[in-house]
This record gives sequence, structure tokens and C-alpha cells, in this order.
Amino acid sequence: MHTTSRAPRSGAPRDYLSFMLDGQEYGLDCARVQELKLLKSLERFAEDGDIIGGVALSHGVILPVIDMRTTATQGAHNGVAHPDTDVIILRLSSGLVGMVVEGVTGIVHVRPEAVQAVPGDAGASYLIGIARIDGRCVVLIDIDGLMSLSPRRPLRAA
Repeated sequence: MHTTSRAPRSGAPRDYLSFMLDGQEYGLDCARVQELKLLKSLERFAEDGDIIGGVALSHGVILPVIDMRTTATQGAHNGVAHPDTDVIILRLSSGLVGMVVEGVTGIVHVRPEAVQAVPGDAGASYLIGIARIDGRCVVLIDIDGLMSLSPRRPLRAA
């Protein structure tokens, strides 16, 4: 079995924003997060398909909205924004983007030694590792790597 891990093995703990998708908890680097919003609070003026949930306006900035619920549950949410549907506004190397998730669960402080390699194919290069924290299993993702994938290429979960 091949494993991959891009997490440093020593150093200071890092903070990750954790969120839920299809019953699994994920985390992304807090330094990439600009703000959190409720989906229904965004002024959405274009809808563009399943994964690209359209374009929205936030603080005078136009940004694409990626609906991660579609990739995780294969459209089971039917585009419905529930009160707990969160949008994470991210600062990526390519600009601002909104990422729709089922719900933000909080901030997790991850020590490098708590991160384990991801079992499976190295083709999931956007996966940093799996953090085991207080009985929780949080899949850490490199958000720039994930957002740079071609939409035609299927996403691989841990």
C-alpha cells in the first residue's frame, strides 16, 4: 500500500479551520481563510452548474462560489441552502473564492506529530494527511492544490 503525507514532522502546531462534508471532517489552513458567511447572506447573481455554484458579491468583490457539497454527496443537497450552510471565503494564490460546505465545526490546533500519512494513491496530492485529535479524524487538505484540479478530474477522498 502506498501512502502520502506532505505534513512537516516537526515544528509548531498549526491552526486549521475544520468543516463537514458528507459525514467527514476536513481541515484547511486558517491563514487561507478571509471570512465565514452563510450562503443565504451572499448576493448571488449567477448560477453556473453543479460544482461551480455561480458568482457572488462579498464586500464589493465578485468571486466564484464552489459548492463542495456537490462533490461530496453527488448532488444530494439539490442546491438547497439550509440555515447551517456555510461559505468559507478563501484567499488563494489565484484570488478569492467562496467554498460552500455543510458546516464549519471550528478551529483545530494540529501538532505535526499528530498528522499521519494518507493511505492510498499519491494522485491525491492535495491531501496533506490525517490528524487524529481528541478522538476526531480530520482530513487536512491543501486548498490551493484542491482548487487547482481540473473539474473533469474526479476528487479522491481519504
